[in-house]
Amino acid sequence: MAMVGRPRGVDNAVILRATTQVMGQVGPAGLTLAAVAREVGLAPATLVQRFGSKHGLLLALANQTEKDMSELVGRVRRSHDSALGALAALMVRSLAALSTPESYANHLAFLCMDLGDPQLYERALAIHHTQQRMIEQLLTEAVGAGELRTNSSPTALARTVQAVIAGSGLNWALEREGGLEQRLRQQLDAVLAPHLPPHANPDMEES
Repeated sequence: MAMVGRPRGVDNAVILRATTQVMGQVGPAGLTLAAVAREVGLAPATLVQRFGSKHGLLLALANQTEKDMSELVGRVRRSHDSALGALAALMVRSLAALSTPESYANHLAFLCMDLGDPQLYERALAIHHTQQRMIEQLLTEAVGAGELRTNSSPTALARTVQAVIAGSGLNWALEREGGLEQRLRQQLDAVLAPHLPPHANPDMEES
């Protein structure tokens, strides 16, 4: 007999989004299948059946994250008139789960853990490369549309932008001045400024 009031049709995508939220709240030490199960209203045994273990849950989350990032660039591009506006939105959305210095610190702790785990490292690197390709794609489009100087190298600039994303978040978490979105947009404007054509005034404030 089914338990009354126990959700039975919770999609894995919902569980993985809840996992991201719990990760930001409690960090590696506090992340358990039971904590995630409470967040979505399921029995821990259900998560064991689906993912096998906490490690399996983290692997599934990494796989989903790479897939989501691959799809995100199309969504942000369709909702922005300019490639640079889409790039700013992409940066902001890629760190949407890190809305407080505490959640940033907790997610950073998970990244440090990934670096020491061969399977998680492999997926973290794949996510890194996917993000880099997405940034380069938008920068290439910006050069073609005249938003950036034609002598700008999208490949080299993409690496710089990716470093800005990581560095801006860390500096913001340390300094705790203003919001992360504002910091990201300011730093992106600064790194792109030397590459803008003289007449350009792109709207980097799109969201």
